[in-house]
Amino acid sequence: MSGIYIHIPFCLQACTYCDFHFSTNRSNQSEMVDMICLELTQRKNYLNNKGPIETIYFGGGTPSILSIPQLKKIWDTILDNFDCKIQEATLEANPDDLDEHSLTEMLALGIDRLSIGIQSFHDSVLQFYNRSHNAKESLEIIKKARRAGFKTLSMDLIYGFPSKDHGLWEKDLATTLEQEPDHISSYCLTVEPKTALGVWEKKGEFKEASEDFQAEQFEILQKTLNQAGYIQYEISNFAKENAFSLHNSNYWKGTPYLGLGPGAHSYDGEHRGHNLSHNGKYIKLLKNGESPFQEDFLSPEDRINEYILTSLRTMWGINALWLKNHLNYELFIKKAKEIKTFQEQGVLQIKGECITLTDKGKLLADYIASKLFI
Repeated sequence: MSGIYIHIPFCLQACTYCDFHFSTNRSNQSEMVDMICLELTQRKNYLNNKGPIETIYFGGGTPSILSIPQLKKIWDTILDNFDCKIQEATLEANPDDLDEHSLTEMLALGIDRLSIGIQSFHDSVLQFYNRSHNAKESLEIIKKARRAGFKTLSMDLIYGFPSKDHGLWEKDLATTLEQEPDHISSYCLTVEPKTALGVWEKKGEFKEASEDFQAEQFEILQKTLNQAGYIQYEISNFAKENAFSLHNSNYWKGTPYLGLGPGAHSYDGEHRGHNLSHNGKYIKLLKNGESPFQEDFLSPEDRINEYILTSLRTMWGINALWLKNHLNYELFIKKAKEIKTFQEQGVLQIKGECITLTDKGKLLADYIASKLFI
């Protein structure tokens, strides 16, 4: 199996925390869609012999900015150029972009999973994030999507907003659970240098929440969603049984995928690469018959470390036997001391050939992974 990721590099406005590649200048949106379609035709052999396309994911940016005809053009180009046996097709959406007509049209195309950027149900927090929607619009789009017939609804939330206590976060989680989403993705508010938050922090106008405060909110997230019947199948992702994101799970499991659009990444099973993160240059290169794709060199050590980092974040964990057979690295031997220490600290657990994080260990995932690196 394999998947296709489409990066739509446009947003109505810039969120204060976001450092993904996007532009608020949409003057070349139509041309961008044409070039994404051109890139699809040019790279249709990238996933040769990797099995049919089973997942499609429209990410960004803000894919829900696209008109239905633009979305259909990309969709039809995929179907015309690839062997498709679609099991899941996801579109990321902002609550204020969609109405019942557009939702129905998306379903008719074949998009069956909606990932909604809620972030918070508090208008004051949304305004601080410079989101283009309000809490009322979030609640309305969830109802509309259900009425339209979407099979799976996912909601994005942000924790770690600086406040005097955890009341805002607990209310956000309560409101989320009232909507009964199939899937919840939740990320900590972090300060990146080139974002508005980064600028404010540098000027002394914003102070990030303490690590202890963020950790407490993560623990509240885990406990609340676990009690509500959600499975934490990846550190930032929770879902009801049979509602895991197939596309994102395939990333973590090392399944090949093709990424299209500025800044998109690709992986053919052995090599990784990425597209240029610049809308104008991306369009110009394709119009001139050139490729925006650049292959990334991965050493054997890079591949081992990458597998450890991504797999450890999941409920399936690191498969030491797979690591030995595919990458010739005997983790249990090479890192016996570190593994024993982490077991004694109660942050790692071992079952057969698999190493997974405990709930306590999920707070230290990146640190633990770094200590297991080659």
